Amino acid sequence: MSLHAVAIQNNTNPDAFEYIVVGTGPVGMHFIQEQLKLNSSSSIALFGDEPWDPYNRLQLSSLVSGDIKENSLYNANDLDKQSNITTFYNNRIVEINRIRKEVTDSLGNKYFYGKLILATGSRPRIPLIEGIRLKNVFTFRDLSDAQSLMSRSVRTKKTVVIGGGLLGLEAARAMQRFNTEVHIIEHSSWLMFNQLDNRGGGYLKQYIESLGIYVHTNERIQKLAGLDKVEGVLLSNETLIECDTVIIAAGIVSNNELAKESGINFGKGITVNDHLQTNDQNIYAIGECAEHNHKLYGLVAPGYEQAAVLAHHFNGEDAKYKGSTASTNLKVLNYPVFSAGDTGLAARARECFIYQDHEKEIYRKLVVINGRIRGAIGIGEWPGVQRIQEAAEHQRRVWPWHLKRFINDGVLWNDSLSESVLDWPSTAVVCNCTGVTRGDLSNAMSKGSTTVIQLAKSTGASTVCGSCKHLVTDFAGGNATPEPTKGFKFLLVASILALITAFAALFLPSLNYNDSVKADFLFDSLWRDTLYKQISGFSLLAFSLFISVISIRKRTKKILNLWDYAYWRLMHVAIGTILIGILLAHTGFRMGNNLNFYLMLVFCCLLLIGSIASLVISYEHNLPRRVAKQVRSYAVWSHILLLWPLPVLLGFHILKTYYF
Repeated sequence: MSLHAVAIQNNTNPDAFEYIVVGTGPVGMHFIQEQLKLNSSSSIALFGDEPWDPYNRLQLSSLVSGDIKENSLYNANDLDKQSNITTFYNNRIVEINRIRKEVTDSLGNKYFYGKLILATGSRPRIPLIEGIRLKNVFTFRDLSDAQSLMSRSVRTKKTVVIGGGLLGLEAARAMQRFNTEVHIIEHSSWLMFNQLDNRGGGYLKQYIESLGIYVHTNERIQKLAGLDKVEGVLLSNETLIECDTVIIAAGIVSNNELAKESGINFGKGITVNDHLQTNDQNIYAIGECAEHNHKLYGLVAPGYEQAAVLAHHFNGEDAKYKGSTASTNLKVLNYPVFSAGDTGLAARARECFIYQDHEKEIYRKLVVINGRIRGAIGIGEWPGVQRIQEAAEHQRRVWPWHLKRFINDGVLWNDSLSESVLDWPSTAVVCNCTGVTRGDLSNAMSKGSTTVIQLAKSTGASTVCGSCKHLVTDFAGGNATPEPTKGFKFLLVASILALITAFAALFLPSLNYNDSVKADFLFDSLWRDTLYKQISGFSLLAFSLFISVISIRKRTKKILNLWDYAYWRLMHVAIGTILIGILLAHTGFRMGNNLNFYLMLVFCCLLLIGSIASLVISYEHNLPRRVAKQVRSYAVWSHILLLWPLPVLLGFHILKTYYF
C-alpha cells in the first residue's frame, strides 16, 4: 500500500481524502448526502469552481423573474461544520494524476484521493451562428448568468430566446418581468421536442402565446445582426426580428475536458459502466457529465439515481445503475407538463391512446406496446399522474377496459382521482426534481422525520420547485398508524372458519350416506328426509334474506341507525357462518346437477369471496394500505356481484321442488 493510501485510511494527512468530489451542483451534493447516510465518518473533499456556496439551480428562473430572493437559493447544509468534510469553493481542479491518485487545484495545491468522483455537470451549447459573440448575447445556466440577466432585464425592450426547451421557456417568462417583448425561436416542429409530441407541443405553444410571448417553431437562424452589439435575429425565411438581447438556451454540452486531459475514456460524456466507474478503477462520474450505455441525461433525477447507486457501491453493496427512464413532471410557466418514457415519436397509431378536452386545455396520451405502458404525455392537470409516471417507468401492464376508460374519461384507474400518496407503490416518484420516491419518504419517516419540514430536510422532497409540497403534506398528514376495525378478532376467527369451510365444500368430496339404516343416528336424514330438508331449506332462505337486508344497511342509515356499522358487519359475518352449517345440513355439501349445481356453486363462491373480504377487513391494519385496499375492493364487489343470480336460482329451485 502506498504512503498516501495509508494516510487516507488513517486520516493523518490533511491533504489526503477517501473521496474527492469535483462539482458542487445538485448531483455532487446528493452523492455526499447519500454517502454520509451510509458512512457518517467518510473523509470527503468537495471542490467547486463557482464563487458561491452550493445553490439550487432549478430556481434560477424564479430569481430572474423576481419571484424569490437570492438568499433563498442556497442549499441548507452543515457540510462546513463537519470535521470530516472539507469544502473548496471557487477553486477549480485543473489536473488529475492517475498514477499518483492526485488532483491539482487552480492554486497549484495537490490532494490525494482514494476515490475520485467527477460531477462536473455541463455547460450551454453555443450554436455556430454568425454574430453569436456580439454584446448582449447571454447564456442561462448558472448563478452568474442569472445575475447578468437580472441586470439586463431592467434595460431590455425586446428579447429573443434561442431554444424552446424547458430552460428556454423559463428564461422567456423570466424576461417578461418589466413588460419586455419576448420571442422564442425553436428549430424543431414543436416546443419541448424531446419530451412532447406534435399535439402536446401545440397545446403548450397555445398557452405560452396566451401569456404574450411570441413563439416561432420550425425556424432556423441565419445570423445575429448588429455591428458591436446584437440588434436583431435573421431567420432562415429572411424574417428579421429586431431585438436588443439574445439568450441562448439551445441545449447542453458535457464538461469532460478534465477527464479527456487525464486519459479517461469519453464520448459525448465521460464513459462509465454500471458501477459509474470509468476506465480508471478509482475514478467515477455521475450526472450530466456521465455517459452510460451511450446515453447522456440532461435531467437532475437520473443524476440523483446515479449518486445513490454510487454511494451504495462504495459501501459494499451490489448496486448497479441500469439507466433511467426520462421523465418530466413540472409546471412550465405554471402550466402542468408531464412526459415519461417513450413518448411515441416512432410509435404506431394503434399503440397510442389519446384523451383530449379542448375547453380545459387538457391533452393526455399513453403509448402501450404488448399490453404494457411504455410512455405517457400529459398537458394540463392530471390527477394521479405520479402513478402514471411509475407505470411508464416500470412498464406496468394495462388492460383493455382501462384503456377504454382512459379514452372516454382520461382516467386509467378508477381510484386515480382519490388515491392518497400512502397508497402509491414504493417506487413511485413523489418529487420529480429530486427523484424522491414514496419509499424514500417512508424510510425517512421510520427514522423520525414525521413533519413536512423534517421530510423535506431529510429527503429533499419539495425543496426545489415546490410543486410536490401538497403530496408530501398528504403523506405526512395521513401516515397515522391505522386502528384495527371493531371486533377484528371475532371477524378474523369467523373469516378463517368460513374460508376453510367454503374451500372444503368446493374442493373436498361430499359427505357419504350411512352404510346401514340400523345406525344410532342417521345423519344423512338431514338431506334425505323431506321434513328436515324443508326446515333447513327455508332456514337457509330466511337467513339469506336477512343477511341481504344487513348488507344494504350502509345505504339506509336513516332506517337502520341502531348500531355502528362495524356491529352490523359482525352480525353479517356471524350469520354467514351459521349459513355454512345450515348449508351442510341441507346438502351434505353435495354439489348436485344442473340447476342445483349452479345454485350450490354460487352459494359456495359467495361464502368464499365473503370470507376473503372479511379476512382482509379484520387484518387490514397490519397490511400495506395499497394491498388491503385493492384486495378488499375486489372481494367486496365480487361478493356483491355474485348476489345477483342468487334470487333467480333460488326461485327456480323452490318452484322445481314443489311443482314436481
